[in-house]
Amino acid sequence: MQLHRLPTRFSPSSLLRTLVAVPLVLAASLSAAQQEPPSAFPLDAAGYLNEELPRMEAAIAARDRSFFHGAMARTVQFTERWGFKVKANPDLAAYPMCTSAVMDYVVVGMCKLTPGDEVCEPGLAPRFDANVKQCRELAAQK
Repeated sequence: MQLHRLPTRFSPSSLLRTLVAVPLVLAASLSAAQQEPPSAFPLDAAGYLNEELPRMEAAIAARDRSFFHGAMARTVQFTERWGFKVKANPDLAAYPMCTSAVMDYVVVGMCKLTPGDEVCEPGLAPRFDANVKQCRELAAQK
């Protein structure tokens, strides 16, 4: 998968549409599965989110849209490392709360920054928060 540079000037709506398409792109990508056992995924996903969420909140407070370009790239790298592609790593299907939380992270952040955008459905943020909580709880058990 070849990533193209996003233009330096963009509308929040176009970025959100791009972010919504990321899961589809990732599902179609040819990525290598991770070397760690699937049981390590919840701990790694929770760690990733624990590191990213405070940075995202700071970017939102600063109204820094540029943060989300890097956040999207980091999310793509994380998902490629774990082989989110169902056929490449079906064992991650046991952790839907963690995969969903990672995939929704950037979109939820952009929706907090520009809540009126059409892709910002009302149930997205609460569903994301529930998934993060469940993923952290699962990681704590490992």
